[in-house]
Amino acid sequence: MRRRYGQSEAHFAEALPDAVVIARTTDDVVDCMKLCAAHAVPVVPFGAGTSIEGNALPVCGGVSIDLSHMNRIIAVNAEDFDCTVEAGVRREELNAFLRDTGLFFPIDPGANATIGGMVATRASGTNAVRYGTMREAVMSLTVVTADGNVIRTARRARKSAAGYDLTRLFVGSEGTLGIITEVTIRLHPIPETISAAICGFATLQGAVSTVVQSMQCGVQLARVELLDDRQIAAVNAWSKLELPEVATLFFEFHGSPAGVAEQVEIVAHIAAANGGGEFAFSEHPEERARLWRARHEAYYAAVNVRPGAVGWSTDVCVPISRLPDCILQTRADLDACSVPATILGHVGDGNFHVIFSIDPDEPTEFDEVKAVNDRLVARALEMDGTCTGEHGIGLGKRDWLVAELGSAVEIMRVLKRALDPQNLLNPGKIFNL
Repeated sequence: MRRRYGQSEAHFAEALPDAVVIARTTDDVVDCMKLCAAHAVPVVPFGAGTSIEGNALPVCGGVSIDLSHMNRIIAVNAEDFDCTVEAGVRREELNAFLRDTGLFFPIDPGANATIGGMVATRASGTNAVRYGTMREAVMSLTVVTADGNVIRTARRARKSAAGYDLTRLFVGSEGTLGIITEVTIRLHPIPETISAAICGFATLQGAVSTVVQSMQCGVQLARVELLDDRQIAAVNAWSKLELPEVATLFFEFHGSPAGVAEQVEIVAHIAAANGGGEFAFSEHPEERARLWRARHEAYYAAVNVRPGAVGWSTDVCVPISRLPDCILQTRADLDACSVPATILGHVGDGNFHVIFSIDPDEPTEFDEVKAVNDRLVARALEMDGTCTGEHGIGLGKRDWLVAELGSAVEIMRVLKRALDPQNLLNPGKIFNL
């Protein structure tokens, strides 16, 4: 059982906890935290285990506290467009529950992650270009602190100027400042019309330029995802599709029938000017679900181009105007790399990933990938971007956090020491004390 909590979706080494606690209530988390604090035992929150920066690995041993059984939907306030859930509620189950209210929770990182885990890593995903990230979605949190106290960071008011913004402090903290047990999140009306489309391009440059120009024209894209030709080939093999193996954009448009038609017309015109082919549309839920399922499984498709491989996913994000340069320079770097790699990403907000398929029995491949990744992150930082658009820091980007934010990281350490003086909460993540 401990191995489930000591393994990562990515390339990080196994790290087993000494014990696992299954929490079912906030009181369970309080009892666990107080007991561990009394004996100086590390505590690592665990949700669905879908993070890929080693965020939930218990690298210092201790207790993995599993919050996935805290899966109650506490309240839905449809008139106020919000709901309160326990941390272990998964996003797909939440949206199934909300369907009859006419509302939905739009943050979609791909994996069927828990809401608490999405808060902890400041997740975003395919809908972020229109609906924002978890930073914008979270209104209030219930958190168990390192000494076992319970705090609520805010009320349900749509805005507040009451003191420090503690909610945003815990969003993205990766379980290093407290254990999130309940979350109040914003909801949105289900759009009147949803239309999905895919469009292939003669060049990667043409696909990226279409996204940038569409955004500059003010088109309110709901989703726009880029898959390069190698990623499309991997998706075809994994998801049994027959898409042309060229750089491809996956679009989704939300709004009124007239509004969606106008958006499509503008984007189709821009795409054609950039070497795009015909738009293949689908407004049927089943067809849209199949299309987006293939996109959501793209990580596994890319990794499994080699049997027995392990994955390494990068996660840079740059200002949208610098996206074409960053992607094209990265593609040139990958062309000289011996390790199979694909490009995909949420390009509407400047975020893209390179997914490497690494032979675990070839240590030189890890070295080669690290060198390529280092160049990629340095390139993004030079463009005033970030080393992580959505995956968090975890274990993999601690050095790059310092390169990105410099002395600001010391302020983070001050906060960590103040809230967790024994360094018990997910030690070793984000930075070393």
